[in-house]
Amino acid sequence: MGEIMVIVVPIKQVPETSNVVLDPITGVMIRSSSKAILNPLDLYAIESALQIKESRGATIYAISMGPSSAIKVLKEAIAMGCDEGLLLSDRAFAGSDTWSTSYTLASAIKKIGKVDLIITGEKATDGDTGQVGPEIASWLNLPVSTYTSHILEVEEGSIKVKRLIEEGYQTEIIQTPCLLTVLKEIAFVRLATLKGKKRAMNTPIPIWGEKELELDSSYLGLKGSPTKVVKIEPTKVARSPIVVEAIEGESVVKGVSSLIEFLQSNNVLTKRGLHE
Repeated sequence: MGEIMVIVVPIKQVPETSNVVLDPITGVMIRSSSKAILNPLDLYAIESALQIKESRGATIYAISMGPSSAIKVLKEAIAMGCDEGLLLSDRAFAGSDTWSTSYTLASAIKKIGKVDLIITGEKATDGDTGQVGPEIASWLNLPVSTYTSHILEVEEGSIKVKRLIEEGYQTEIIQTPCLLTVLKEIAFVRLATLKGKKRAMNTPIPIWGEKELELDSSYLGLKGSPTKVVKIEPTKVARSPIVVEAIEGESVVKGVSSLIEFLQSNNVLTKRGLHE
């Protein structure tokens, strides 16, 4: 079987999307007003790592970059079955874009040592870019498989996967170490067990900052980020719908007549029928 694999799963603490509040003046997300949760798409990365651990043995590190409150999501990952948690937290990291974030995460992965596989979620629900995973691979000069839908085989030195592409699916064999970004369809996510929760409570979470990682400060935080979020604002619905309550009798006739008039006025329906 060979040596036990070392898998790293980068995870993120994000605002609960159903409770996001935006600053009415700046349009920037007010994170302190929203409940913070583990990025839902990262759960599939954790589950994928756990299934590899169960099938051939592995040590799984969950790592996250953020404030001290992010320890909560690392504990959640450990409760699910990850072996270790690691938090990257420093005031110097504040305001990092995806490029700066990926640099910091890649530096932490280098410090961990020999890593065979990195698995990330498809994207984070707060930024929705899907950039951090491939950027980590770029910093580490690793092959990457994005939009991975199935992990088919894990061998010594390689991994066989199926990934979603524009024309359908593609099967490929990638040499390890490598990085995968995974889709929701890759697995059903398990629930944390009581035993796992107890272990998570007793597992210390080391915190690494700029000094521990010996980082280049010109790549860190807002100052070291080549991209900036100028404004975030909620989607505006431009259309004004016409609502007709059609239950029975005359109201149904009125509703159908209104629909026909609307389709005709938009040149969708003529008196002879639908346009081809």
